[in-house]
Amino acid sequence: MTGSSETHKGQDVQVDLIAVLVSVVAGAPCVLTIRGGHMLPSGPFELEHRSLQSSLRAWVERQTGHSVGYIEQLYTFADRDRITDDRARRAISISYLGLTRADELKAQPSSGWGGWYDYFPWEDRRNGVPAVESDIIEPRLRGWAQSASGTGPRAERWQRAASVFGFEDHAWNEELALQRYELLHEAGLVQEAYGEAPPVENLVPGIPMFADHRRILATAIARLRTKIKYRPVVFELMPPIFTLLQLQRAVEALSGRPVHKQNFRRLIEQQELVEETGEVAADTGGRPAKLFRFRAAVHLERTFLGTRLPITRS
Repeated sequence: MTGSSETHKGQDVQVDLIAVLVSVVAGAPCVLTIRGGHMLPSGPFELEHRSLQSSLRAWVERQTGHSVGYIEQLYTFADRDRITDDRARRAISISYLGLTRADELKAQPSSGWGGWYDYFPWEDRRNGVPAVESDIIEPRLRGWAQSASGTGPRAERWQRAASVFGFEDHAWNEELALQRYELLHEAGLVQEAYGEAPPVENLVPGIPMFADHRRILATAIARLRTKIKYRPVVFELMPPIFTLLQLQRAVEALSGRPVHKQNFRRLIEQQELVEETGEVAADTGGRPAKLFRFRAAVHLERTFLGTRLPITRS
């Protein structure tokens, strides 16, 4: 896509807006994509719009038919070697993170919802360490570390790999999603490291994306995983009425980690994040579960105090 451009000291600059629109569908975190799941909705900043956000909203609706609700600026990507449709231009992309509810999703032939863990299968630890990490990523990163020249560089490479992936005695931190992807990119284990001619072998599983869109998605995942611990943004993804188990499953889906059930419920009650509706859900497959709604006053009360969600550490 070509974007609006300005010339600075002889250099043509392309400015694009990119949306990472997230939802939780049937317990799985998903992102809105175009071009068969290989691209995030994006387009040039159009000068007729009064703001960057209004231009982004227009692009998303035009490309996907989906309106954008909650949105915040994510990051500005301006690396000199970024890939664009017009290689003669320096590309600057301003990305935004948006959240939407599953009941607001719309089907469009030109767009679709892709699961986070289809792009980053190593990020899902809800059921323990995924096989892709232990069977494929760890041995290949060991090989990459050993391929460095000299004892010092080899040790430094492996130390970085162990610290961000939680190998050996290192703890796995769900907030390091971007660092893990960037390390795999540096090690030549993802398709985006090779442009249009990737090797057939040695790549780790995971759907690739156009240019650096998977890196942008990893940035959004890291931001959201951090933010759900101190801001009640998870409620932007929940239906108006829900059970505490549904809320717990949404938090687990986003963080990629299990949540301690009793601690989670105790903390939700202590912080008065929700209130009972007086109704129960009868379709739980067991005992009827109480239905809750988000207490709207929390938006104001927790803006500065924050919330803390008890994500299990392994």
